[in-house]
Amino acid sequence: MASHTFETSSLEPDFTQRVINASGPKTEARTREVISALIKHVHDFAREVDLTVDEWMAGVKFINEIGQISDSKRNEGQRISDVIGLESLVDEIAHSMMTKSDDIPTSSTILGPFWSPNAPWRQNGESIIQSPHQGNVSLMHGIVTDFETKKPIANAVVDIWQASSNGKYDFQDPDNQSDNNLRGKFKTDSEGKYWYYCLKPTAYSLPTDGPAGQLLRMLDRHPMRPAHIHLMVSHPDYRPVTTQLFPEDDPYLTTDTVFAVKPDLVVKFTPLKGDKEAELELNYDIRLPKKPRKEQQSSHL
Repeated sequence: MASHTFETSSLEPDFTQRVINASGPKTEARTREVISALIKHVHDFAREVDLTVDEWMAGVKFINEIGQISDSKRNEGQRISDVIGLESLVDEIAHSMMTKSDDIPTSSTILGPFWSPNAPWRQNGESIIQSPHQGNVSLMHGIVTDFETKKPIANAVVDIWQASSNGKYDFQDPDNQSDNNLRGKFKTDSEGKYWYYCLKPTAYSLPTDGPAGQLLRMLDRHPMRPAHIHLMVSHPDYRPVTTQLFPEDDPYLTTDTVFAVKPDLVVKFTPLKGDKEAELELNYDIRLPKKPRKEQQSSHL
């Protein structure tokens, strides 16, 4: 029989590179780069902490549970990414923009797991409130402008979504909210203006009945998100921004459990008089940077 010699040390110096080199020649370049780096960092992590078999298996079980609890209305994998700050970091990498001054475009922040592509188109001045609530109705308005020229951008799309006053989004709460409650897509007018009625947002807890809650308890962290309104603003000629706005009086601004708060996204709701539909007002202008010309052309195809 042929004899084979294998290196048996679990700490052999070339083991990680041997795993990386196992990828075949047809592996795409970017896939090779990403997976090779992932393997290297995972192996280095295991060595750094002297990962035990029991701890490794607990991790495998944890990953399995993330998939088992997820469905079309619950993305636990994305929630775990939020809790460990990964989505915020990826967003920061994707949208970092150096300028010659302290002036910056509207900051981006995480999408989160509650955006829906099915939000209805609404007319400026309409309300996104469809279902009963215990919140404060607010008139939100502003202008979408070109970051460099400061000129208004007509026909920009402002996509808004938010949780109700009970801290739940529509598809988390079908017994109390109709489909697309507190969701809507609006287009800016010829002067770049948008306006609609929404709620002053309410702080809420992430669901804690799954792996994300388990992780937060292990780390002695609270599950609370500061009150916020989600926005996704786009136009074919401009770089889109996905962001969130946070009331300045929220107690969780400095301890947001998903690390999404940025200074220019903290806003002030003020009393509104003379409007029978709302008791508060929020004025927020949005500044978009232009796409490079090649990207503009492709977006019109």
